Amino acid sequence: MADAPEPDAEEGREAPVDIETIRLLLDLMNEHGLAELEIEREDMAVRLRKAGAAPPPHLVPAAGAGTPQAAAPPAAGAAPAEAESAEEELPAITSPMVGTFYTASGPDAEPFVQVGDHVAEDTVVCIIEAMKVFNEIRAETSGTIETVLVANAAAVEFGQPLFLVRPD
Repeated sequence: MADAPEPDAEEGREAPVDIETIRLLLDLMNEHGLAELEIEREDMAVRLRKAGAAPPPHLVPAAGAGTPQAAAPPAAGAAPAEAESAEEELPAITSPMVGTFYTASGPDAEPFVQVGDHVAEDTVVCIIEAMKVFNEIRAETSGTIETVLVANAAAVEFGQPLFLVRPD
């Protein structure tokens, strides 16, 4: 009787993703230290989340305040709260995909951009590795890099802010 629910559950759902694909995705999550992975295509949607996982390790506190995705966390003093409110007004360059964020093209290379650098819409600001493919991410805005919100080699999610830019 214990074996009956498992096949019924599998037969009751249309599952376009085979077990090998799920294993591959789980290996990818472990390799990159991801707590959650979501992939959507026209023929399938998969969302994997580790049970009991703390906030994803790729969230980096911005200027001593809460995580970039946190909504106005309580500040210990006036300075971090003021810095955070100023940062919230700046437009962000966001990640167009889930992957690993790199500030430079290689371990010994100079970063693509640093705080204070001026960027144009076509300026490459970082690389995001997704499934062994290195994708150049462009600023798509013009201005000065004010803050880098993610550490080098950290995992990032779709839509996660990477940089804050002061527009021209």
